[in-house]
Amino acid sequence: MSVLEGKVVFVTGASRGIGRAIALRCARDGARVVLAAKSDRPHPKLAGTIHSVAEEVREAGGQALPVRLDVRDAEAIEQAVARAAEEYGGIDIVVNNAGYISLTGLRDTPVRRFDLMIAINVRAAYAVTRAALPWLEKSDHAHVLNMSPPISLEPRWLAGHAAYTISKYGMSLLTIGLAEEFREQRIAVNSLWPKTTIATAAISVHFPKEILERSRRPEIVADAAHALLQRDPAAATGGMWLDEDLLREEGVTDFSPYALTPGVDPFPDLYVAPS
Repeated sequence: MSVLEGKVVFVTGASRGIGRAIALRCARDGARVVLAAKSDRPHPKLAGTIHSVAEEVREAGGQALPVRLDVRDAEAIEQAVARAAEEYGGIDIVVNNAGYISLTGLRDTPVRRFDLMIAINVRAAYAVTRAALPWLEKSDHAHVLNMSPPISLEPRWLAGHAAYTISKYGMSLLTIGLAEEFREQRIAVNSLWPKTTIATAAISVHFPKEILERSRRPEIVADAAHALLQRDPAAATGGMWLDEDLLREEGVTDFSPYALTPGVDPFPDLYVAPS
């Protein structure tokens, strides 16, 4: 029996990409997955809705509750979390995956776009975690996972896209602070970030085609998240994990199955120094 069987996993940004992959990996263990995202209708250019992923979750062996959610709306977050807890009797795991990226400098980043990144990245992680806290406190296996990078103050990670970096580092600062705040209550709070670029819509839109071709599939992040979420909350908290490093700790040595294009060297992601 898996540790995650029957656990309630609340995933934001769950309609595609990394969020979808994490939802499906948890579903394979029999988790009850809350799919929270804005995409409740088909998009002309982007595949996936909360309803299509819900069907995939059920086919994978889990239970699914699709919930349309704009993570900028704090009241809607409270309502979505309450609905999930009422449906499944609680919440055990929160995955703050929803995100917005704009790799633009000061001149090309209007304040409204800065506000959007802050709202969807760090503010939403704060609001979702806070809304879920009463149920996390009651869980015997409470985890919060923020999809955010290790913090490095090297200027190259801020120059040219300071607004985006601030919003993602804000999530990582939440990890550090909340891990310590809730350590005695056995609520694990960790960050996870891909060591290489991942083949998602964000990469296809914001990066050259050559980088997309050198990306890995979202399943590598999902497998790393799955490994982390199974760990004892009392012993695994406050970490700033890279997916590959975590999987190596789990004994994985062959990462070729994750490659979007077989045989090519993966491209290092933002905030990760080339090895």
